Amino acid sequence: MRIGILSYPMLFQREAAVQLQIRETTRALNRVRQHLGFELEVDLLGPHPGRLAEYDLIHVFSASAGNHRIVEAAAELGIPVVLSPLISTGWDRACGAHARLSDHRQPHRSGPLQSNYAQTRRALQLASVVIALGEREKTAIQEGFLIDAAKVRVFPNGVSAPLFDATGELFRSRTGMRGPFVLMAGPISPYRDQLGMARSLAGLALPFVLLGEAHERDQDYLREVRTMRGVTCLGGLGHDPRMLASAYAAATVLVLPGQGEACARTVFDALAAGTPVVMSAGGNLDLPGSALALKQVAWDDAAAQQRAVLDLIASPPARADVRALVRPFTWERAALQIAGCYVDLVSSRLSSVA
Repeated sequence: MRIGILSYPMLFQREAAVQLQIRETTRALNRVRQHLGFELEVDLLGPHPGRLAEYDLIHVFSASAGNHRIVEAAAELGIPVVLSPLISTGWDRACGAHARLSDHRQPHRSGPLQSNYAQTRRALQLASVVIALGEREKTAIQEGFLIDAAKVRVFPNGVSAPLFDATGELFRSRTGMRGPFVLMAGPISPYRDQLGMARSLAGLALPFVLLGEAHERDQDYLREVRTMRGVTCLGGLGHDPRMLASAYAAATVLVLPGQGEACARTVFDALAAGTPVVMSAGGNLDLPGSALALKQVAWDDAAAQQRAVLDLIASPPARADVRALVRPFTWERAALQIAGCYVDLVSSRLSSVA
């Protein structure tokens, strides 16, 4: 069974959680090799791949950035498509209805243009199976884009094994930071709300360390964030996985206050390193038994964010207990769940042809 994994051409010109997700998924699937009687051969295709017809199934990551055309092309050839759409959990019935109304009016104003919403919905409609990373993303897909729940499967990402053994020594030795601090990792932008969190933490006399870079359009925002008391911006750490793992382990608390994340990798990674987390209640994470180390509060409630951080500092959970929350989430487990989808779809296609 030949599987082609694709996304938009410029994806790997930067490094972030999505790129890691795709690479780790591909590696884990190739380690599986055989599943339910099928030999798996999984290729990560570049921007100029071979023909889609050479593959038994296509797995597309991200429903945006023009990827609907890949899904359309595969569907026209009768090739099953698994779609990991990475949908923001901010989508709900009202947002979806507004977007569809806007699309309905658009052709009357400026010709047959397709919005990003319409393209994303088209990809979701044509995909054979849609994979959500959590129940909240599944709900966003159903309510925001009117996709049948039976088509959507929930498979959380895996966690890289070295994180469970990470310590803060490397990060502290390179940065000179010795005391407690709050950490936030990810692109610096208004959507992620680093500035709001910096304001929430300003009265706590606790250093706030930011790992991540800002796009050109967000440079003014970055400059404003840098002016806040207690903020230290360390950039992307050169995308050094050892340094990043050590930063997670060194932090007292990780915060993720944005308005909704399609991917909860940062949270899983911090928990694997033994560090508790304060995140937005709109985040895409459903983790049973996590109340000891995971506080979910409204993204725009500064007082609740501050209380949650203080609670975790005052009563820090044991690192071993925090790590235990995500220890079952291996990339091999994620790969086996995805491989099951592949086998089901290809078997069904072969049965229909026979």
